[in-house]
Amino acid sequence: MILYKELLKDIGRNIRTERTRQDLSQEKFAEVAGVHTNYIGKIERGEQNLTIKKLVDILNSLNLSIDVLIKNQ
Repeated sequence: MILYKELLKDIGRNIRTERTRQDLSQEKFAEVAGVHTNYIGKIERGEQNLTIKKLVDILNSLNLSIDVLIKNQ
């Protein structure tokens, strides 16, 4: 069974991992993704629900596919 809060945390953790792997600060990544730095922080902590559009924007900003973000599920 997939739990909503755990999925958000996993996605956020995987976004942080990929962002840091690409040597992007939260500020630079937020700029590239077109969102506020606070929004990135909330996503990475699993506190922010993502719309499909924002998820796609983030995936495109990191040049990732969705399977990378849900690899722990």
